[in-house]
Amino acid sequence: MDIRRLLPIAIAAALAALPAATRAATPASDDAKAACVVMEDGWIRLSPVPQPRMLAGFGRIANHCGEAVAVVGARSPAFAEVSVHETTQVDGLSRMRELERLPVHGEAVLQPGGLHLMLMQPGKALAEGERVPLVLLLADGREVPVELAVRRAAPGPAAADPHAHHHH
Repeated sequence: MDIRRLLPIAIAAALAALPAATRAATPASDDAKAACVVMEDGWIRLSPVPQPRMLAGFGRIANHCGEAVAVVGARSPAFAEVSVHETTQVDGLSRMRELERLPVHGEAVLQPGGLHLMLMQPGKALAEGERVPLVLLLADGREVPVELAVRRAAPGPAAADPHAHHHH
């Protein structure tokens, strides 16, 4: 075999493999970027209604990335539809405000009466203590997998301590 004939073929094969190698490396870097966006203390309020049409999810979405990020949606195998918004009253009409961009090292607090996850049409009844998978969708295409705990009440000192009392 003549090396002069094999060399162009070897170079062409190496160049053809470069895009595949680049694609293979990209998910790891995207995963690392997505990992800098986290949801902390995520939970779903259990409904007193046996088969609710919607539930709400809460927690804190934190951006530990070196750049601002936008959460543009969410999805979960446990629900037909998931959105992230706040419902406000403007001139007697209900308006939905989407989650704004999270600045570098910023966070969004999702809480009852404010910004929240709207979880539409659960596929099955949820039980207290169950953990529900959810994926936050970022504007740049990254996905952030999270889990939400199903609870009757918000986590916190008052919910965790049966001896805590409210003073009027």
